[in-house]
Amino acid sequence: MARNYAKEYANYHSKPAQIKKRSSRNKVRREALASGKVKKGDNLDIHHVDGNPLNNKKSNLRTVHRSKNRSFARTKTARKSKA
Repeated sequence: MARNYAKEYANYHSKPAQIKKRSSRNKVRREALASGKVKKGDNLDIHHVDGNPLNNKKSNLRTVHRSKNRSFARTKTARKSKA
């Protein structure tokens, strides 16, 4: 079964809360690009330690490799599950 991107956007990505979270993540990435912490194509992500993309405090942000940042399921505590 093919993925229905239009339906996915309508049901999830177009919601105001998701738009706000996405814009917050993009803002942090732009700031990291401007400051030289990351570069385009360097395979680095900006990791929010507490899992909250709206919390952009310096103490909550780390630069980690893309594979590390995307390697575990997101939970409310933003940590690896015990299962």
